[in-house]
Amino acid sequence: MSCLAGAVASEAAAEQASTAPQARSASDAASSVTAAPQRRWLPAPRVNGRIMPSQIGLVINVADPYSVEVGEHYRQVHRLGDDQVLRVELPVASQLSVADFERLRASIGDFFGDRIQALALAWVRPFALECQSITAALTLGRDARLCTATCAKQSLSPYFNSRSSLPWRDHGLRPSMLLAASSVAQARRLIDRGHASVGRLALRGGVVPSVHYMVTTDAARNVRASLFPPAGPLRSLGIEVKVEEGVLPAPGSTDVLLVQTGIARFQGAESLDWLPGALADHLTSFGGVLDRSAGQSTVLDWIDAGATASYGAVSEPCNHPQKFPHPQMLLLHYLQGSSAIEAYWKSVAWPRQGVFVGDPLAAPYARMRP
Repeated sequence: MSCLAGAVASEAAAEQASTAPQARSASDAASSVTAAPQRRWLPAPRVNGRIMPSQIGLVINVADPYSVEVGEHYRQVHRLGDDQVLRVELPVASQLSVADFERLRASIGDFFGDRIQALALAWVRPFALECQSITAALTLGRDARLCTATCAKQSLSPYFNSRSSLPWRDHGLRPSMLLAASSVAQARRLIDRGHASVGRLALRGGVVPSVHYMVTTDAARNVRASLFPPAGPLRSLGIEVKVEEGVLPAPGSTDVLLVQTGIARFQGAESLDWLPGALADHLTSFGGVLDRSAGQSTVLDWIDAGATASYGAVSEPCNHPQKFPHPQMLLLHYLQGSSAIEAYWKSVAWPRQGVFVGDPLAAPYARMRP
């Protein structure tokens, strides 16, 4: 497909994202159906390779029983070496203090060598540092000014739409992702799905994965609809793209690889037949508030339903599309064999307020199993 053939500058893709309606708080927008735009595929850079298990660093909080058990399961399933596992002691709280964050980031920098390209954080809490997500803070550094204007525009992530499969080497950053779920049992299932996904869809034939872009009547949260690609089968890639009205795909939808929607709360995602390695997210203000204190559906609802990775905001971002996964960039990077952590991180132009959750190493289109 031509959209995979040529490279596109990161700034150009970010500019395309900004053609959606002006950002505003969800509470300020009346609900209405967005007029159907003229859809077209956008170019994405060709990516070679992906982050491998030998290049992932695992961080375990020894003060958190969830972290210890989930981290050990991750280490065993993905066969990580001792030099890939850092054990720290952190408060088990939604917010991490600045002092604890600085100590954690220093420990990560001191422990992991240049081989480590990305991080798996084996906990649910802490998920935030002030108004910033813990994953963004560890990857990009603390932004002390963010809380003064959480709805403001932000600087472009150097990793957005990157062709690199070695982010530490090429960009000087390690993308990070939480191994978060509502229970240890759910986290173990998440990790097992991630491992089972690797290379599962690399050979065409058999399963035809379905990709669902949902057009909702929530005007403030439906701003990504203008970025959805054309609907229809992509025979060269062996997938079916669906652009549908509603909050979620029809109950019982099969072989689901991706769901993106815009809504504050949803129910029924567990009725879908999720493929191992499936991605899902909803554009809303507080989908990344993992203690569920904001009254909205969260990333954990997707994980519990059967998705393998997701993304959600930890502080009010307003509805800048650039603060959420770009529908096409997420899919196009994933279809090239990128891992979940790469596809999700590369799809968000302004990621500071969003927490990335799931198995970083999930990669259904990987060209070979590790």
